[in-house]
Amino acid sequence: MRHFRMFYLIGIILLFLAAAMLLAALWSFAEQGPDRLAFSKAILLTALVGALFFWYFSRSRGRELSIVENFTLVALAWFVTGIFGALPYHFYGVFDGNYINAFFEAVSGFTTTGATLIVDIESIPRGLLLWRAFTQWLGGMGIIVLFLAILPHFGFRSMTMFKAELPGPVAERVVPRVVETARRLWLLYVALTVAQVILLLACGISFFDALAHAFTTMPTGGFSTYNASIAAFNNPMAEIVIIFFMFFAGINFVLYYRLIRRDFKVFKNPELRFFFFVIITAILFVTFNIYKQTNSDFFLALRQSAFQVVSIITTTGYATTNFDAWPNFSRLILLLLMFIGACGGSTGGAIKQVRFMLMIKYSFRELYRIIHPSAISSVKLGDQIVNEELLRPIMSFGFLYFSLTCLATLALTFMGLDLETSFSAVAATFGNVGPGLAAVGPQHTYQIIPQAGKALLAIMMIVGRLEIYTVLVIFLPESRRIWMKALKEKA
Repeated sequence: MRHFRMFYLIGIILLFLAAAMLLAALWSFAEQGPDRLAFSKAILLTALVGALFFWYFSRSRGRELSIVENFTLVALAWFVTGIFGALPYHFYGVFDGNYINAFFEAVSGFTTTGATLIVDIESIPRGLLLWRAFTQWLGGMGIIVLFLAILPHFGFRSMTMFKAELPGPVAERVVPRVVETARRLWLLYVALTVAQVILLLACGISFFDALAHAFTTMPTGGFSTYNASIAAFNNPMAEIVIIFFMFFAGINFVLYYRLIRRDFKVFKNPELRFFFFVIITAILFVTFNIYKQTNSDFFLALRQSAFQVVSIITTTGYATTNFDAWPNFSRLILLLLMFIGACGGSTGGAIKQVRFMLMIKYSFRELYRIIHPSAISSVKLGDQIVNEELLRPIMSFGFLYFSLTCLATLALTFMGLDLETSFSAVAATFGNVGPGLAAVGPQHTYQIIPQAGKALLAIMMIVGRLEIYTVLVIFLPESRRIWMKALKEKA
Protein backbone atom coordinates (compact mmCIF):
# COMPACT_ATOMS: atom_id res chain seq x y z
CA MET A 1 0.00 0.00 0.00
CA ARG A 2 2.90 2.36 0.72
CA HIS A 3 3.93 2.05 -2.92
CA PHE A 4 0.57 3.39 -4.11
CA ARG A 5 1.83 6.55 -5.84
CA MET A 6 -1.61 8.05 -6.48
CA PHE A 7 -1.97 8.82 -2.78
CA TYR A 8 1.46 10.47 -2.72
CA LEU A 9 0.29 12.85 -5.46
CA ILE A 10 -3.05 13.35 -3.66
CA GLY A 11 -1.02 14.45 -0.63
CA ILE A 12 0.68 17.12 -2.75
CA ILE A 13 -2.72 18.28 -4.04
CA LEU A 14 -4.05 18.59 -0.48
CA LEU A 15 -1.02 20.61 0.62
CA PHE A 16 -1.58 22.96 -2.31
CA LEU A 17 -5.30 23.15 -1.47
CA ALA A 18 -4.42 24.22 2.08
CA ALA A 19 -2.17 26.94 0.64
CA ALA A 20 -5.02 28.08 -1.66
CA MET A 21 -7.36 28.29 1.36
CA LEU A 22 -4.76 30.42 3.11
CA LEU A 23 -4.71 32.88 0.19
CA ALA A 24 -8.49 33.30 0.44
CA ALA A 25 -8.30 33.44 4.24
CA LEU A 26 -5.91 36.40 4.10
CA TRP A 27 -8.87 38.62 3.21
CA SER A 28 -10.75 37.31 6.23
CA PHE A 29 -7.78 37.84 8.56
CA ALA A 30 -7.21 41.35 7.16
CA GLU A 31 -10.85 42.28 7.84
CA GLN A 32 -10.97 40.42 11.18
CA GLY A 33 -13.85 38.43 9.70
CA PRO A 34 -15.95 35.98 11.71
CA ASP A 35 -14.84 33.13 9.41
CA ARG A 36 -11.18 33.22 10.58
CA LEU A 37 -11.53 30.25 12.92
CA ALA A 38 -13.30 28.20 10.25
CA PHE A 39 -10.47 28.87 7.80
CA SER A 40 -7.86 28.03 10.43
CA LYS A 41 -9.45 24.65 11.17
CA ALA A 42 -9.92 23.84 7.48
CA ILE A 43 -6.34 24.80 6.55
CA LEU A 44 -4.88 22.85 9.47
CA LEU A 45 -6.87 19.67 8.78
CA THR A 46 -6.25 19.77 5.01
CA ALA A 47 -2.51 20.39 5.46
CA LEU A 48 -2.25 17.67 8.11
CA VAL A 49 -3.91 15.00 5.93
CA GLY A 50 -1.89 16.16 2.92
CA ALA A 51 1.39 15.96 4.85
CA LEU A 52 0.47 12.51 6.15
CA PHE A 53 -0.24 11.22 2.63
CA PHE A 54 2.93 12.87 1.28
CA TRP A 55 5.11 11.27 3.99
CA TYR A 56 3.48 7.82 4.16
CA PHE A 57 3.45 7.21 0.40
CA SER A 58 6.77 8.95 -0.35
CA ARG A 59 8.41 5.60 -1.20
CA SER A 60 6.37 5.51 -4.38
CA ARG A 61 7.53 8.89 -5.72
CA GLY A 62 9.77 7.40 -8.41
CA ARG A 63 7.24 4.92 -9.78
CA GLU A 64 5.47 5.75 -13.06
CA LEU A 65 1.69 5.63 -13.20
CA SER A 66 -0.12 3.44 -15.70
CA ILE A 67 -2.78 4.89 -18.03
CA VAL A 68 -5.56 3.59 -15.78
CA GLU A 69 -3.85 5.05 -12.70
CA ASN A 70 -3.52 8.44 -14.40
CA PHE A 71 -7.24 8.56 -15.13
CA THR A 72 -8.06 7.31 -11.63
CA LEU A 73 -5.83 9.96 -10.09
CA VAL A 74 -7.60 12.76 -11.97
CA ALA A 75 -11.06 11.53 -10.95
CA LEU A 76 -9.95 10.94 -7.36
CA ALA A 77 -8.34 14.39 -7.16
CA TRP A 78 -11.62 16.11 -8.01
CA PHE A 79 -13.56 14.19 -5.39
CA VAL A 80 -10.89 14.87 -2.76
CA THR A 81 -10.76 18.61 -3.50
CA GLY A 82 -14.55 18.69 -3.12
CA ILE A 83 -14.37 16.86 0.22
CA PHE A 84 -11.71 19.14 1.71
CA GLY A 85 -12.78 22.29 -0.13
CA ALA A 86 -16.09 22.02 1.74
CA LEU A 87 -14.41 22.36 5.15
CA PRO A 88 -14.47 26.20 5.37
CA TYR A 89 -18.25 26.18 4.75
CA HIS A 90 -18.74 23.32 7.19
CA PHE A 91 -16.66 24.75 10.04
CA TYR A 92 -18.25 28.20 9.70
CA GLY A 93 -21.72 26.63 9.83
CA VAL A 94 -23.02 27.98 6.53
CA PHE A 95 -25.28 24.93 6.29
CA ASP A 96 -25.80 24.30 10.03
CA GLY A 97 -23.54 21.27 10.13
CA ASN A 98 -24.96 19.61 7.00
CA TYR A 99 -21.78 18.35 5.34
CA ILE A 100 -23.56 17.09 2.19
CA ASN A 101 -24.66 20.68 1.50
CA ALA A 102 -21.12 21.96 2.06
CA PHE A 103 -19.75 19.26 -0.27
CA PHE A 104 -22.33 20.21 -2.93
CA GLU A 105 -21.29 23.89 -2.72
CA ALA A 106 -17.58 23.06 -2.92
CA VAL A 107 -18.01 20.68 -5.87
CA SER A 108 -20.19 23.26 -7.60
CA GLY A 109 -17.29 25.68 -7.18
CA PHE A 110 -14.42 23.49 -8.35
CA THR A 111 -16.40 22.13 -11.32
CA THR A 112 -17.39 25.73 -12.22
CA THR A 113 -21.07 24.76 -12.14
CA GLY A 114 -22.37 27.65 -10.05
CA ALA A 115 -25.39 25.84 -8.59
CA THR A 116 -25.77 27.05 -5.02
CA LEU A 117 -27.52 26.09 -1.80
CA ILE A 118 -26.85 29.42 -0.05
CA VAL A 119 -30.13 31.32 0.29
CA ASP A 120 -28.67 34.64 1.48
CA ILE A 121 -25.29 35.04 -0.21
CA GLU A 122 -24.84 38.60 1.04
CA SER A 123 -24.87 37.41 4.68
CA ILE A 124 -21.73 35.27 4.11
CA PRO A 125 -18.37 36.80 5.23
CA ARG A 126 -16.26 38.13 2.39
CA GLY A 127 -13.41 35.72 3.10
CA LEU A 128 -15.71 32.76 2.43
CA LEU A 129 -17.16 34.50 -0.63
CA LEU A 130 -13.64 34.93 -1.99
CA TRP A 131 -12.88 31.24 -1.31
CA ARG A 132 -16.15 30.37 -3.09
CA ALA A 133 -15.04 32.38 -6.14
CA PHE A 134 -11.43 31.13 -5.94
CA THR A 135 -12.57 27.49 -6.10
CA GLN A 136 -14.14 28.23 -9.48
CA TRP A 137 -11.03 29.96 -10.75
CA LEU A 138 -8.84 27.01 -9.72
CA GLY A 139 -11.20 24.51 -11.33
CA GLY A 140 -11.71 26.48 -14.54
CA MET A 141 -8.48 25.64 -16.32
CA GLY A 142 -8.15 22.44 -14.31
CA ILE A 143 -6.55 21.40 -11.04
CA ILE A 144 -4.30 18.78 -12.63
CA VAL A 145 -3.40 21.10 -15.52
CA LEU A 146 -2.29 23.64 -12.89
CA PHE A 147 -0.03 21.01 -11.28
CA LEU A 148 1.34 20.11 -14.70
CA ALA A 149 2.27 23.78 -15.04
CA ILE A 150 3.84 24.41 -11.62
CA LEU A 151 4.88 21.05 -10.14
CA PRO A 152 6.11 18.77 -12.96
CA HIS A 153 9.08 17.61 -10.84
CA PHE A 154 6.72 15.94 -8.37
CA GLY A 155 5.35 13.66 -11.06
CA PHE A 156 2.66 15.83 -12.64
CA ARG A 157 3.92 15.59 -16.20
CA SER A 158 1.72 13.04 -17.93
CA MET A 159 -0.07 13.70 -21.23
CA THR A 160 -2.69 11.21 -20.03
CA MET A 161 -3.46 13.46 -17.04
CA PHE A 162 -3.70 16.43 -19.43
CA LYS A 163 -6.13 14.59 -21.71
CA ALA A 164 -8.19 13.27 -18.79
CA GLU A 165 -8.96 16.74 -17.44
CA LEU A 166 -8.90 19.25 -20.32
CA PRO A 167 -12.41 19.66 -21.77
CA GLY A 168 -13.05 18.69 -25.37
CA PRO A 169 -12.64 15.62 -27.58
CA VAL A 170 -9.01 16.46 -28.41
CA ALA A 171 -6.46 17.85 -25.94
CA GLU A 172 -4.32 20.07 -28.18
CA ARG A 173 -0.77 21.08 -27.35
CA VAL A 174 0.47 24.59 -28.12
CA VAL A 175 4.06 23.36 -27.83
CA PRO A 176 5.47 19.80 -27.97
CA ARG A 177 6.05 19.44 -24.20
CA VAL A 178 2.85 18.92 -22.19
CA VAL A 179 4.26 20.76 -19.15
CA GLU A 180 5.01 23.85 -21.22
CA THR A 181 1.56 23.64 -22.85
CA ALA A 182 -0.10 23.62 -19.41
CA ARG A 183 2.06 26.54 -18.29
CA ARG A 184 1.19 28.71 -21.28
CA LEU A 185 -2.52 27.95 -21.05
CA TRP A 186 -2.48 29.03 -17.41
CA LEU A 187 -0.58 32.22 -18.25
CA LEU A 188 -3.27 33.11 -20.81
CA TYR A 189 -5.92 32.35 -18.22
CA VAL A 190 -4.27 34.61 -15.64
CA ALA A 191 -3.77 37.42 -18.17
CA LEU A 192 -7.44 37.42 -19.19
CA THR A 193 -8.50 37.38 -15.52
CA VAL A 194 -6.33 40.42 -14.74
CA ALA A 195 -7.67 42.23 -17.82
CA GLN A 196 -11.26 41.66 -16.67
CA VAL A 197 -10.51 42.95 -13.15
CA ILE A 198 -9.09 46.16 -14.62
CA LEU A 199 -12.08 46.71 -16.93
CA LEU A 200 -14.62 46.04 -14.18
CA LEU A 201 -12.82 48.56 -11.96
CA ALA A 202 -13.08 51.05 -14.82
CA CYS A 203 -16.85 50.41 -14.85
CA GLY A 204 -17.12 51.50 -11.22
CA ILE A 205 -17.21 48.05 -9.62
CA SER A 206 -15.43 47.72 -6.25
CA PHE A 207 -12.11 45.86 -6.13
CA PHE A 208 -13.54 42.95 -4.14
CA ASP A 209 -16.49 42.48 -6.51
CA ALA A 210 -14.28 42.93 -9.59
CA LEU A 211 -11.85 40.29 -8.31
CA ALA A 212 -14.57 37.86 -7.21
CA HIS A 213 -16.47 38.14 -10.50
CA ALA A 214 -13.33 37.85 -12.62
CA PHE A 215 -12.56 34.67 -10.65
CA THR A 216 -15.97 33.31 -11.65
CA THR A 217 -16.30 34.67 -15.21
CA MET A 218 -13.11 33.32 -16.77
CA PRO A 219 -13.77 29.76 -15.52
CA THR A 220 -17.40 30.18 -16.68
CA GLY A 221 -18.46 29.49 -13.11
CA GLY A 222 -21.17 32.01 -12.29
CA PHE A 223 -20.86 32.35 -8.50
CA SER A 224 -21.71 35.94 -7.59
CA THR A 225 -21.32 37.86 -4.36
CA TYR A 226 -24.94 39.04 -4.54
CA ASN A 227 -28.30 37.30 -4.27
CA ALA A 228 -29.46 38.94 -7.51
CA SER A 229 -26.27 37.94 -9.35
CA ILE A 230 -25.10 40.48 -11.97
CA ALA A 231 -28.49 42.24 -11.84
CA ALA A 232 -27.41 43.67 -8.46
CA PHE A 233 -24.89 45.96 -10.20
CA ASN A 234 -27.52 47.58 -12.46
CA ASN A 235 -24.52 48.58 -14.56
CA PRO A 236 -24.89 48.12 -18.36
CA MET A 237 -21.17 48.72 -18.99
CA ALA A 238 -20.18 46.04 -16.49
CA GLU A 239 -22.67 43.67 -18.15
CA ILE A 240 -21.05 44.29 -21.53
CA VAL A 241 -17.59 43.59 -20.10
CA ILE A 242 -18.83 40.36 -18.53
CA ILE A 243 -20.57 39.31 -21.78
CA PHE A 244 -17.32 39.67 -23.71
CA PHE A 245 -15.24 37.81 -21.14
CA MET A 246 -17.81 35.00 -20.91
CA PHE A 247 -17.54 34.74 -24.69
CA PHE A 248 -13.72 34.79 -24.53
CA ALA A 249 -13.79 32.05 -21.87
CA GLY A 250 -16.02 29.93 -24.10
CA ILE A 251 -13.44 29.86 -26.92
CA ASN A 252 -10.72 27.22 -27.23
CA PHE A 253 -7.70 28.69 -25.41
CA VAL A 254 -5.32 27.18 -27.94
CA LEU A 255 -6.71 29.64 -30.52
CA TYR A 256 -5.53 32.57 -28.35
CA TYR A 257 -2.02 31.21 -28.33
CA ARG A 258 -2.08 30.86 -32.12
CA LEU A 259 -3.44 34.39 -32.46
CA ILE A 260 -0.58 35.70 -30.30
CA ARG A 261 1.76 33.93 -32.72
CA ARG A 262 0.03 35.92 -35.54
CA ASP A 263 -1.75 32.93 -36.96
CA PHE A 264 -4.84 34.76 -38.23
CA LYS A 265 -6.27 31.57 -39.68
CA VAL A 266 -7.91 31.07 -36.28
CA PHE A 267 -10.76 33.30 -37.47
CA LYS A 268 -11.56 30.61 -40.04
CA ASN A 269 -11.74 27.92 -37.35
CA PRO A 270 -15.00 26.03 -38.05
CA GLU A 271 -15.87 25.51 -34.39
CA LEU A 272 -15.34 29.21 -33.57
CA ARG A 273 -17.54 30.24 -36.50
CA PHE A 274 -20.24 27.77 -35.51
CA PHE A 275 -20.08 28.99 -31.90
CA PHE A 276 -20.55 32.59 -33.04
CA PHE A 277 -23.39 31.60 -35.39
CA VAL A 278 -25.27 29.73 -32.65
CA ILE A 279 -24.93 32.66 -30.24
CA ILE A 280 -26.15 35.29 -32.73
CA THR A 281 -29.06 33.10 -33.87
CA ALA A 282 -30.13 32.36 -30.29
CA ILE A 283 -29.92 36.03 -29.29
CA LEU A 284 -32.10 37.09 -32.23
CA PHE A 285 -34.74 34.41 -31.57
CA VAL A 286 -34.90 35.11 -27.84
CA THR A 287 -34.90 38.90 -28.30
CA PHE A 288 -37.85 38.91 -30.69
CA ASN A 289 -39.72 36.32 -28.64
CA ILE A 290 -39.52 38.16 -25.32
CA TYR A 291 -40.08 41.55 -27.04
CA LYS A 292 -43.24 40.28 -28.72
CA GLN A 293 -44.62 38.31 -25.78
CA THR A 294 -43.80 40.69 -22.92
CA ASN A 295 -44.13 44.04 -24.74
CA SER A 296 -40.86 45.18 -23.19
CA ASP A 297 -38.44 47.78 -24.54
CA PHE A 298 -36.64 46.31 -27.58
CA PHE A 299 -33.14 47.34 -26.50
CA LEU A 300 -33.76 46.06 -22.96
CA ALA A 301 -34.91 42.76 -24.48
CA LEU A 302 -31.77 42.66 -26.63
CA ARG A 303 -29.53 43.44 -23.64
CA GLN A 304 -31.12 40.77 -21.44
CA SER A 305 -31.22 38.23 -24.25
CA ALA A 306 -27.55 38.75 -25.19
CA PHE A 307 -26.43 38.38 -21.59
CA GLN A 308 -28.46 35.27 -20.82
CA VAL A 309 -27.69 33.48 -24.10
CA VAL A 310 -23.93 34.00 -23.69
CA SER A 311 -24.14 33.14 -19.98
CA ILE A 312 -25.97 29.86 -20.63
CA ILE A 313 -24.14 28.66 -23.76
CA THR A 314 -20.76 29.25 -22.09
CA THR A 315 -22.20 27.47 -19.01
CA THR A 316 -21.37 30.47 -16.80
CA GLY A 317 -24.82 30.79 -15.27
CA TYR A 318 -24.89 34.48 -14.31
CA ALA A 319 -28.28 36.19 -14.45
CA THR A 320 -29.43 39.76 -15.03
CA THR A 321 -33.12 38.86 -15.04
CA ASN A 322 -35.45 36.02 -14.11
CA PHE A 323 -35.25 34.17 -17.44
CA ASP A 324 -37.49 31.44 -16.02
CA ALA A 325 -40.37 33.94 -16.39
CA TRP A 326 -39.72 34.28 -20.14
CA PRO A 327 -42.02 32.65 -22.73
CA ASN A 328 -41.61 28.88 -23.14
CA PHE A 329 -39.97 29.29 -26.55
CA SER A 330 -37.10 31.31 -25.05
CA ARG A 331 -36.83 29.01 -22.03
CA LEU A 332 -36.56 26.00 -24.34
CA ILE A 333 -33.78 27.69 -26.35
CA LEU A 334 -31.82 28.28 -23.13
CA LEU A 335 -32.39 24.66 -22.10
CA LEU A 336 -31.02 23.45 -25.45
CA LEU A 337 -27.99 25.74 -25.06
CA MET A 338 -27.30 24.06 -21.69
CA PHE A 339 -26.65 20.85 -23.63
CA ILE A 340 -24.65 22.35 -26.52
CA GLY A 341 -22.20 24.34 -24.39
CA ALA A 342 -19.03 26.17 -25.36
CA CYS A 343 -16.02 25.24 -27.51
CA GLY A 344 -13.70 22.33 -26.84
CA GLY A 345 -10.56 23.45 -25.00
CA SER A 346 -12.44 26.28 -23.27
CA THR A 347 -13.41 26.51 -19.61
CA GLY A 348 -17.07 25.89 -20.53
CA GLY A 349 -18.96 22.66 -19.97
CA ALA A 350 -21.71 20.54 -21.59
CA ILE A 351 -21.31 18.58 -24.86
CA LYS A 352 -19.17 21.22 -26.62
CA GLN A 353 -19.65 22.87 -30.00
CA VAL A 354 -17.17 20.68 -31.86
CA ARG A 355 -18.86 17.46 -30.72
CA PHE A 356 -22.27 18.85 -31.61
CA MET A 357 -21.02 19.81 -35.09
CA LEU A 358 -19.51 16.38 -35.69
CA MET A 359 -22.65 14.61 -34.48
CA ILE A 360 -24.69 16.59 -37.03
CA LYS A 361 -22.21 15.88 -39.83
CA TYR A 362 -22.01 12.20 -38.90
CA SER A 363 -25.83 11.91 -38.97
CA PHE A 364 -26.01 13.51 -42.41
CA ARG A 365 -23.28 11.20 -43.68
CA GLU A 366 -25.21 8.14 -42.49
CA LEU A 367 -28.36 9.48 -44.15
CA TYR A 368 -26.38 9.96 -47.39
CA ARG A 369 -25.06 6.38 -47.16
CA ILE A 370 -28.61 5.03 -46.95
CA ILE A 371 -29.37 6.62 -50.33
CA HIS A 372 -25.90 5.92 -51.82
CA PRO A 373 -24.64 2.71 -50.14
CA SER A 374 -21.67 2.35 -52.52
CA ALA A 375 -20.44 5.92 -52.16
CA ILE A 376 -17.28 6.71 -50.24
CA SER A 377 -17.98 9.67 -47.98
CA SER A 378 -16.18 11.24 -45.07
CA VAL A 379 -16.89 13.69 -42.28
CA LYS A 380 -14.98 16.96 -42.58
CA LEU A 381 -14.29 19.71 -40.08
CA GLY A 382 -13.31 22.64 -42.23
CA ASP A 383 -10.81 21.28 -44.76
CA GLN A 384 -9.74 18.37 -42.56
CA ILE A 385 -11.17 14.86 -42.76
CA VAL A 386 -12.13 13.54 -39.33
CA ASN A 387 -11.08 9.92 -38.96
CA GLU A 388 -13.29 7.20 -37.51
CA GLU A 389 -11.07 6.83 -34.43
CA LEU A 390 -12.19 10.30 -33.32
CA LEU A 391 -15.82 9.96 -34.45
CA ARG A 392 -16.51 6.74 -32.52
CA PRO A 393 -15.80 8.16 -29.04
CA ILE A 394 -17.79 11.30 -29.91
CA MET A 395 -20.85 9.25 -30.84
CA SER A 396 -20.35 7.16 -27.72
CA PHE A 397 -20.01 10.33 -25.63
CA GLY A 398 -23.32 11.63 -26.97
CA PHE A 399 -25.06 8.37 -26.09
CA LEU A 400 -23.59 8.32 -22.58
CA TYR A 401 -24.37 12.01 -22.02
CA PHE A 402 -28.07 11.66 -22.81
CA SER A 403 -28.35 8.27 -21.09
CA LEU A 404 -26.90 9.58 -17.84
CA THR A 405 -29.10 12.68 -18.12
CA CYS A 406 -32.21 10.49 -18.41
CA LEU A 407 -31.16 8.19 -15.56
CA ALA A 408 -30.40 11.09 -13.21
CA THR A 409 -33.70 12.77 -14.14
CA LEU A 410 -35.55 9.53 -13.36
CA ALA A 411 -33.81 9.40 -9.99
CA LEU A 412 -34.87 12.96 -9.08
CA THR A 413 -38.46 12.41 -10.17
CA PHE A 414 -38.47 9.23 -8.03
CA MET A 415 -37.51 11.47 -5.10
CA GLY A 416 -40.69 13.48 -5.64
CA LEU A 417 -39.54 16.41 -7.80
CA ASP A 418 -41.52 17.56 -10.83
CA LEU A 419 -40.24 16.73 -14.30
CA GLU A 420 -39.26 20.28 -15.32
CA THR A 421 -37.26 20.87 -12.13
CA SER A 422 -35.64 17.42 -12.33
CA PHE A 423 -34.65 17.61 -15.99
CA SER A 424 -33.34 21.18 -15.86
CA ALA A 425 -31.47 20.49 -12.58
CA VAL A 426 -29.66 17.56 -14.20
CA ALA A 427 -28.99 19.50 -17.41
CA ALA A 428 -27.65 22.47 -15.43
CA THR A 429 -25.39 20.43 -13.12
CA PHE A 430 -24.21 17.82 -15.62
CA GLY A 431 -23.41 20.59 -18.11
CA ASN A 432 -21.83 22.72 -15.31
CA VAL A 433 -24.24 25.58 -16.06
CA GLY A 434 -25.66 26.41 -12.62
CA PRO A 435 -29.24 27.73 -12.58
CA GLY A 436 -31.96 25.65 -14.21
CA LEU A 437 -35.68 26.22 -14.59
CA ALA A 438 -38.76 25.98 -12.34
CA ALA A 439 -37.80 25.31 -8.68
CA VAL A 440 -34.06 25.59 -9.46
CA GLY A 441 -34.39 28.70 -11.62
CA PRO A 442 -32.25 31.87 -11.37
CA GLN A 443 -34.27 33.23 -8.43
CA HIS A 444 -34.04 29.98 -6.46
CA THR A 445 -31.35 27.77 -4.97
CA TYR A 446 -31.03 23.97 -5.03
CA GLN A 447 -32.34 23.70 -1.46
CA ILE A 448 -35.52 21.99 -2.70
CA ILE A 449 -33.47 18.96 -3.83
CA PRO A 450 -33.47 16.09 -1.26
CA GLN A 451 -30.17 15.13 0.37
CA ALA A 452 -29.74 12.05 -1.81
CA GLY A 453 -30.47 14.21 -4.85
CA LYS A 454 -27.81 16.74 -3.82
CA ALA A 455 -25.23 13.96 -3.52
CA LEU A 456 -26.27 12.64 -6.95
CA LEU A 457 -26.05 16.08 -8.56
CA ALA A 458 -22.63 16.70 -6.96
CA ILE A 459 -21.39 13.47 -8.59
CA MET A 460 -22.99 14.55 -11.89
CA MET A 461 -21.06 17.83 -11.71
CA ILE A 462 -17.75 15.98 -11.43
CA VAL A 463 -18.68 13.47 -14.14
CA GLY A 464 -19.74 16.36 -16.41
CA ARG A 465 -16.61 18.40 -15.71
CA LEU A 466 -14.35 15.42 -16.46
CA GLU A 467 -16.50 14.52 -19.49
CA ILE A 468 -17.71 11.08 -18.37
CA TYR A 469 -14.92 8.78 -19.51
CA THR A 470 -12.37 9.86 -16.89
CA VAL A 471 -14.75 8.91 -14.06
CA LEU A 472 -16.09 5.75 -15.70
CA VAL A 473 -12.54 4.41 -15.99
CA ILE A 474 -12.65 3.89 -12.20
CA PHE A 475 -15.23 1.14 -12.69
CA LEU A 476 -13.24 -0.82 -15.27
CA PRO A 477 -11.82 -4.24 -14.24
CA GLU A 478 -8.27 -2.88 -14.66
CA SER A 479 -8.99 -0.17 -12.10
CA ARG A 480 -10.48 -2.63 -9.64
CA ARG A 481 -7.37 -4.81 -9.94
CA ILE A 482 -5.22 -1.81 -8.93
CA TRP A 483 -7.21 -1.30 -5.74
CA MET A 484 -7.20 -5.02 -4.93
CA LYS A 485 -3.43 -5.13 -5.38
CA ALA A 486 -3.03 -2.16 -3.06
CA LEU A 487 -5.20 -3.78 -0.40
CA LYS A 488 -3.19 -7.03 -0.63
CA GLU A 489 0.05 -5.04 -0.18
CA LYS A 490 -1.46 -3.47 2.94
CA ALA A 491 -2.47 -6.87 4.29
